[in-house]
Amino acid sequence: MRKEFIQMRRDRHTLAMLLGIPVFQLLLFGFAIRQEVRNLPTVVYDESATQQSRALVQQFTGTGNFRLRGQVGSYEAAQRSVDAGHARAAIVIPRDYAHDLKRGRSTPIQVLVDASDPTAAQAAIGAAQLVGQRASLQILRERSAGGSLLATTPIEVRVRPLYNPALASALFIVPGIIGMILSNILIMMTALSMVREREHGTMEQLIVTPLQRAEIMIGKIAPYVLVGVVQITAILGLGHLLFHVPIRGSILLVYGASLIFIVASLGLGLFISTLSQTQAQAMQSSFFFLLPNVLLSGFMFPREAMPPLANWLGNLLPLTHFLWVIRGVVLKGVGLAELWPQLLALVGFAVMFFSFATVRFQKKLG
Repeated sequence: MRKEFIQMRRDRHTLAMLLGIPVFQLLLFGFAIRQEVRNLPTVVYDESATQQSRALVQQFTGTGNFRLRGQVGSYEAAQRSVDAGHARAAIVIPRDYAHDLKRGRSTPIQVLVDASDPTAAQAAIGAAQLVGQRASLQILRERSAGGSLLATTPIEVRVRPLYNPALASALFIVPGIIGMILSNILIMMTALSMVREREHGTMEQLIVTPLQRAEIMIGKIAPYVLVGVVQITAILGLGHLLFHVPIRGSILLVYGASLIFIVASLGLGLFISTLSQTQAQAMQSSFFFLLPNVLLSGFMFPREAMPPLANWLGNLLPLTHFLWVIRGVVLKGVGLAELWPQLLALVGFAVMFFSFATVRFQKKLG
């Protein structure tokens, strides 16, 4: 037993992981696992532009579920805002809203909801319907106090779930699985690759070659790029056949974005391998990236439910941007015009990680 303690003390990397991982897990789970979705980015198309319509918008934002991002000038602009991901909901108030209320008629309010994430969509739908009920009840009370009665509900909230009308969880999960599998497997495998060369004594074969560092790195990741492409094809095919997941956008964009993400993941794995002396250390270091990938990227838990710090940390993960792209193309059918910021971020991650790995790699033993 004393020998084990001495060995553990010498391996400070493992000791730090043993002590740090429980705290790390506690903080991540505490930040990420929140089912109450609030502050959904929302745009408003207010054709009425009256005091009554502005009061209704305030009731929506007063719930805490909707965060107003601004006004738009047309129904098409409201739809585009949701398509591009600038808003997760859009409130459409008709021109005759105040006039119909004054005459005692029922007036419809439409709420467009991004249902690609069923959890966030259900929260938005429930909150919108609750606003309609409360606003109607308030109007009924005011009319009854004045001696007039209404035969119909004053405000009828009509929710239109976009991209996933049935709120099927498979349509949300399956595209995300592509990112999770590519990220977790490729980071882990490449993190072990260079360390395995060192442990097995085959590093000499790399040292005596006339290849440059970048060429060696490319040679290490090339087979895994092919593996990643096969994984993408298998998941998309099985997802479509078994779970009826559509591909509404460009399949070429799906593969193009996936290749960039694969390179970013492989570069991160190689960078981890240059920091590790043993395979155990490489796996432990990889774990620090795998758990945040699950919790902070939006793969399982809505990012709108996370506090600002967790949201900011999630933006530092390549998987967060890839999930935005893959779900946007597969479920929404959007293209480069809407997704270029996320694609640019993925390119930045790929260049950064691969450059770090190349710089740190030394063509020598040890």
